[in-house]
Amino acid sequence: MGRALGILRCCLALALALPPLPAAPRGPALRPRRQPRPGGRSADPACKNRPLDLLFIVDSSRSVRPEEFEKVKLFLSEMIDTLDVGERTTRVAVVNYASTVRVEFPLRTHFDRVSLKEAVSHIAPLSAGTMTGLAIRTAMEEVFTEEMGARPATFSIPRVVIVVTDGRPQDQVQGVAASARTAGIEIYAVGVGRADVQSLRMMASEPLDEHVFYVETYGVIEKLTSRFRETFCAVDPCAPGRHECDQICVSNNRSYVCDCYEGYTLNPDKTTCSGAITSSLVTAEESCKCEAIAALQDSVTSRLEALSTKYILFLT
Repeated sequence: MGRALGILRCCLALALALPPLPAAPRGPALRPRRQPRPGGRSADPACKNRPLDLLFIVDSSRSVRPEEFEKVKLFLSEMIDTLDVGERTTRVAVVNYASTVRVEFPLRTHFDRVSLKEAVSHIAPLSAGTMTGLAIRTAMEEVFTEEMGARPATFSIPRVVIVVTDGRPQDQVQGVAASARTAGIEIYAVGVGRADVQSLRMMASEPLDEHVFYVETYGVIEKLTSRFRETFCAVDPCAPGRHECDQICVSNNRSYVCDCYEGYTLNPDKTTCSGAITSSLVTAEESCKCEAIAALQDSVTSRLEALSTKYILFLT
């Protein structure tokens, strides 16, 4: 009985001496849903943290009626409203084309949304044919140059083109688009109404399902604004309500991976964490220490009892 009590006292002492285990951080079991912002599109904040050199190439050939071209300009204005425009953030240029190509304004001209939208409002259609290939070549040779306001390649600022057309190119577009993509220009192709979908696919970047868009009429082209906003905005995937990580969210470009605090292990589901918490607070090594201490206590007790007996006999 004495030995058992000694082990128990030892184990309790060790348990009390151990530092407390870290409390498991409470994962967001019930995350609040993101509430829609009041007021619709006008209440959306501009994109942040992802600078672009962005060029709109717009088709103003004879097939685009004047009222339809006004819809294109409205689309450009609404796109500009979603961008973080500035000299050090996103720069915007517009190329207008038909049989000829005209650079309406380059990347170096306007560094705020107000002046950009004012410039867009004054763009006039050119009429005549549809020289899409020539427009893309102009983008490479005249727009995306440092002299015209494009940032140096060493800055790693994405160079992006959005082509808006409702027809079939009347020149060779496949080769020049391939050259533009090889030069690091990302191309989105937006087709309207009678646009040739195969031509859109030939000019767009991969993956095609993320770079080719089609709408039936110019009257609904503005619906694409939200799609492009999601693409161009640098939304933090680790922002509250955007991830499923139990403890730590690590941003990885447009995605994320989960991690755990020290002492915890990531579970196979790659989102939740488990701690190495056991029911026994005393390890095997510490248990051996308890046994040794108890054995010493037994030995000391036996010696004391023997000495006590001798002392009593001596007195008697």
